[in-house]
Amino acid sequence: MTTFRLIMEKQEKQRKKRTQRDYNLGFKLSVVSQVEKGEMTYKQAQKLYGIQGRSTVLVWLRKFGNLDWKKPNIHSMKVPRINETPAQKIKRLEKELADQKLKNEMLNYMIDLSDKQYGTAIRKKFLPKQSEDFNKSEE
Repeated sequence: MTTFRLIMEKQEKQRKKRTQRDYNLGFKLSVVSQVEKGEMTYKQAQKLYGIQGRSTVLVWLRKFGNLDWKKPNIHSMKVPRINETPAQKIKRLEKELADQKLKNEMLNYMIDLSDKQYGTAIRKKFLPKQSEDFNKSEE
């Protein structure tokens, strides 16, 4: 058996149930640090320290951790909007259009940056003369 496993089993035998008033800020930060460093999962920390709440450690990670836990807002055109007034529909569509414009602007900037830094030619550049020559060759 590995040393880590022996220590974990010994600590499991010695652990006691904790109440919420036992969780001071230092303890919370210590648990969050261990989980974020990858020393243990949040479930292992919950079990090791006798934390009763299922999502308590997750709440601490979101509140005190260094990782970004925000979920992006995803707008889907496929979801039908039931009981949506025309004004609400206009507002939603304007927001979706603004989001798409921003996304398009960002992608264009990334393409330009890639072309400049890495010498790529991601965009196809059609010249009018080329298309005229192509039409003549087909005749």
